[in-house]
Amino acid sequence: MTTIKLFVSTLFFFMACANNNITQTTSTTEIPKEEKTQAIQPIQMGAERFDEYLPRLKGKSLGLVANQTARVRYTQKGDEGAKLDMHLADYLLQQGISIKTIFSPEHGFRGKADAGAKVKDGKDPITGLPVISLYGKNRKPHDAQLEGIDIMVFDIQDVGVRYYTYIGTLHYVMEACAENHIPLIILDRPNPNGHYVDGPILDPSYGSFVGMHEVPIVHGMTIGEYGRMINEEGWLEDGVKVDLQVVACANYTHEMPYALPLKPSPNLPNSRSILLYPSLCLFEGTVISIGRGTDKQFQVIGHPDLPKSNFTFTPKPMPGAMRPKLEGKTCNGLNLSELDPTTLFNKKEVNIEWLVKTYQDFPDKEHFFLKNLFFDKLAGGDVLRKQIIQGLTAKEIRNSWQAGLVKFKEMRRKYLIYE
Repeated sequence: MTTIKLFVSTLFFFMACANNNITQTTSTTEIPKEEKTQAIQPIQMGAERFDEYLPRLKGKSLGLVANQTARVRYTQKGDEGAKLDMHLADYLLQQGISIKTIFSPEHGFRGKADAGAKVKDGKDPITGLPVISLYGKNRKPHDAQLEGIDIMVFDIQDVGVRYYTYIGTLHYVMEACAENHIPLIILDRPNPNGHYVDGPILDPSYGSFVGMHEVPIVHGMTIGEYGRMINEEGWLEDGVKVDLQVVACANYTHEMPYALPLKPSPNLPNSRSILLYPSLCLFEGTVISIGRGTDKQFQVIGHPDLPKSNFTFTPKPMPGAMRPKLEGKTCNGLNLSELDPTTLFNKKEVNIEWLVKTYQDFPDKEHFFLKNLFFDKLAGGDVLRKQIIQGLTAKEIRNSWQAGLVKFKEMRRKYLIYE
């Protein structure tokens, strides 16, 4: 598995440190004050703040919602300095915690399934625990699947984008837990796109699993903060609320660049692809390839009918993209794989210029957008597609978002945990 390189020397830590007692509960909007210090400390994941949640799990039957990103680093007793790294499920079992069932999101518990591929229920070969897929025949745990579970733990690395389906999984898990009176603990992790808010707000009439809430494409919240918002805004069915605890990260602020140590999904292999994802995923609703089936996923833009350039690529079957768009066809296009991640980070926007320019250059505009109008689901409505067809400039399109963004930021502020 590819290890993502750091793109600045301070990726994992800045000169701001959160109070070590930041354990959040959405039953209140009060957020403990953070303490600043001159000491530089590494970010500590919510899952690694064991004293904040392990006592609550002792003697309980646990449900765990997780994938390959749910890993913890810890120091073994009697071994000063050396950090061990293991999956949260393995760690909890080692601590004598009883896990009854694992629930897995899109791409599966080990994170290897193709995007959109239905994942079947099964058994984890490492732990032997039963795994129920929440991206197969059901996306919300059934009442029968929750029987015997005393408490649920959610630990999945998100990338902070509306159409990334892990927040949809979070919604349905929260709803099922609320309906079955099961407390939920979210073990929070940093958001690599958490330093800005941008994009059109979802029109509720276009709601889907790639857009469930009235938020912009980039919402600027960690998954713990987002869970607080879902709960308190009454977005769960019939306005139910779950007994929710968020175990916050320590030593983290939203302005920190953060490079993920593991791929959050098969086609986001590095920091550059994660930073480009908010902009390039919109192309998934068009005939254009953004590099699935290459080693530059979400880092290139191309199609055989685009004007010839000095850059081409040919999608081929590969793990995570066994049937890629435009398979075997030479695509002309744009190579973004050499862009500086630090520059992308500092840009703080969903880039619409690439989409507008590609549409303008495409000869068969009538067939640029897929007939199923999946683009509208990604964009959160039909407005963006119509703006592009009408010939609006990227600046004009961006201006149309601003009123909605101002309103969202005001709501978002109530649920922020981090500076």
